Amino acid sequence: MLRKPSALLAASALLLLGTATQATADTSPPAAPSAACTYTPAVPADNFKGIPVFDPVKAAKPYSATLRTGQGAITFRALTDKAPCTTYSFKFLAQHDYFDRSHCHRLTTARIYVLQCGDPTGTGSGGPGYSFPDENLTGATYPAGTVAMANAGPNTNGSQFFFVWKDTKLSPAYTPFGKVTAGLDVLQKIAVGGEDDQNGPGDGFPTLPVNIKRVQIKSR
Repeated sequence: MLRKPSALLAASALLLLGTATQATADTSPPAAPSAACTYTPAVPADNFKGIPVFDPVKAAKPYSATLRTGQGAITFRALTDKAPCTTYSFKFLAQHDYFDRSHCHRLTTARIYVLQCGDPTGTGSGGPGYSFPDENLTGATYPAGTVAMANAGPNTNGSQFFFVWKDTKLSPAYTPFGKVTAGLDVLQKIAVGGEDDQNGPGDGFPTLPVNIKRVQIKSR
């Protein structure tokens, strides 16, 4: 179950989430010469775990993340050198069990080829209680195995993200922050299972339930 199709995606646009929250704001040192890494309170604040305080030294440390799902494990290498704000946020949420017992709520099998996850409400409208800026967009492409942030417009990143299971063309508007290193076959199996077309042909809830049991972070 997602937002109404009109709020979602056209052939070249992906989507989702609106974020913002409660709690006090935490700002951080610059993550790159061109942008400050700031996590801003935003709504909604579903399964609220707090707001991360960016630490550039910790953010630079490489790691991999493994999602243990009911369909199999999916592992990706975090692009900490290219998207430090994003990878730091993902790690923060994973280490606070934010994604545990959630499910991937959207699969697209036409025009764009993605599996979207990261919303604890399973509606496509949930968020962690904060937002942060886009990163790594210059020349961004989305080949199979890309892990990128879903959003509701520029600089509205929260907790929702998507896996690209087949080479797809999207405008460079979704922060790429990981590369799948194991489990692309799992994503393709999910895609072959199809979706319920709730948002139109080739866009809906995956037929094969993708329940995330836990997310494991491993330093590299």
